[in-house]
Order: sequence, then structure tokens, then C-alpha cells
Amino acid sequence: MFSNAEIGIDLGTANILVYSKTKGIVLNEPSVVANNIDTKNIVAVGAEAKEMIGKTPKNIVPVRPLQDGVIADFDVTAQMLKALLKKVSKKAGLSMRKPTVVVCTPSGSTSVERRAIHNAIASYGVKNIHIIEEPVAAAVGADLPVEEPVANVVVDIGGGTSEVGIISLGGVVSGNSVRTGGDHMDEAIIQHIRKRHNVLIGERTAENIKMEIGYAHPDHEELKMDIRGRDMVTGLPETVTVSSYEIHEAIKESLYNILEAVRVTLESCPAELSGDIVENGIVLTGGGALLNGLTEWLEKETLVPIRLAPEPREAVAIGTGRSLKMIEKLQKAKK
Repeated sequence: MFSNAEIGIDLGTANILVYSKTKGIVLNEPSVVANNIDTKNIVAVGAEAKEMIGKTPKNIVPVRPLQDGVIADFDVTAQMLKALLKKVSKKAGLSMRKPTVVVCTPSGSTSVERRAIHNAIASYGVKNIHIIEEPVAAAVGADLPVEEPVANVVVDIGGGTSEVGIISLGGVVSGNSVRTGGDHMDEAIIQHIRKRHNVLIGERTAENIKMEIGYAHPDHEELKMDIRGRDMVTGLPETVTVSSYEIHEAIKESLYNILEAVRVTLESCPAELSGDIVENGIVLTGGGALLNGLTEWLEKETLVPIRLAPEPREAVAIGTGRSLKMIEKLQKAKK
């Protein structure tokens, strides 16, 4: 046990990850809180709360207090952070009396949104809080040489936002943030199944469909999947078969929004760094980077080499933790 724990927090729309300098990833839980609306008490947080989605009585409501990478409900977010940091303290044996915390925010977030994140973490009694931009954290976590004068390009596809950043000398030279991510693809799948098959499915089913048979590349071997939902006409449970081709059509708009953000960022890159991008390519991070065929499709569309980070889902959290040792340089670069 030590008094000044140093941790990095990836405060994601879909998941919250906590990285400890000494123990690595010590927490990876969904950003979900189950509230009892009668008593105003929190019933569950994280994985336990996510399990309740679509299965609770009327007085218990599971909510996501973070939307599009920023805080939508301040009080619930603060309560969720307190509960999860207590869990980290117990699980990892870290003393959380006065921890030093690095947390990341989307590069397009406003000063008000950044202040809300700062205050939510400060409400736990944190000693030092450093805020860095998500593309920088992702690049550090993906083992890129961010402090060198070369172009490091990162595309971080999260639940609520997708971040594109060209990083050199510890700062973002050119960046773009779009409020499109895995959650929007899930919503597109729900709407598609509703229109095409007249069946209503939940978020978790949509996420499973995306992970199993969702493809970014239109040219792929067709896969089929049986799914269960509620028939919109009869109200009875119904099983339908969906194809990977129709799921591609459903998520296509979200994918093109991300592609457009990549193109805009590359077009605004200084000429001196363009050669580095052709040579070093683009690194993908975030849970959305694991979509089937995404690296091949982006490579075909951008004509730039694309590769996955070693730990795509954990890259941002690892980066926030590792950036503690270079925080002064990163914050000078930001200024």
C-alpha cells in the first residue's frame, strides 16, 4: 500500500478503464449505472449494471451518464467514479487517499466539458488531476514515439466518439473528432432489424451482431446469424436470420463518417509530415477498431498502411497511465 497512487483513467462512453503504474489495467467495466428512481440510490455500477439493461422493474433504470465521450449527467458520473475507484482500491490494493490521476478527453471537447470531467474526479478527493487529449493518450498506449519530430497518426474508435490525431513532438498537429462510434453502429443495427424484419432487439443483441457478423469491407464471405427479438406486430418472441451483407449496409454511414474524419485530418497535415504518414501509416485503437475487415477497408480507401495497436481496447488507458512520466512535456506541447 502506498499513499500516492498514480493512475490513468480512460473515461469512455462505453467502458471505463483504470491503469495503475505498478499493476497495469486494474479495472475495465462498462460505463453504466443502475439507479433506483424511487430512493435515488445507485443499485449497481459497471458490469453488474450492464447485465440489468432491458431486464429491470420500472423503478430501476440503467443509464449511461457519459454520452459522445463527455459527461451528460454530472451527479451520476461522480457517483459512478467514486464506486469504481473504491473497487480499484480494494481489488488492486492501492491506497486511494490522494491519488495522482491522468484522464483523457475528446480533442473536440469544450472547456466546460473538460471542467466537468475535472470536477467529477476531484469530487473523489484526488490530489493532482492532469487532462490530456485522447489521441495523444492512444498514441502513447500504442507505443508510438510521440515525443519525436515525426508524424504519428492514430484513429481511436470508441463507443461515443472517434478521434483522429496526427501527433508530433508530444502535441496534436492536426486532429478531428466525430461523434460517431460503436454505439451509433449498434443503434443503426437496431433500426435496420426493426425496419427490415419488423423485430425489436436490444442494445446487447445489436452489439453481439456487430461483433459476430459486422463487416467494414463490403467484399467478404457472407455470414448468417440467428437472433431473437420481439415481433412488432404480435408482441411475441421471434427468431430471424440476418446476413453480414445487410449489417454492412446498416453500419455503412457510421463507417463513412469515420473515414471522412480521417481524410480531413490527413488533408490538413503539414507537408513536412506527409512523408512520415506514407512510411509509418496509421494505427487503430479503441474497441471499434476490432470490427471485422476494418483495417483492410481503411487501407483501400486512404491508400495508407493501417495497423492495429497491440492492445486496441486498452491503448487509451495504458497511454494515460504511461503519460505521467512525460506529462510536463505533453502539457507544454498543448500550450
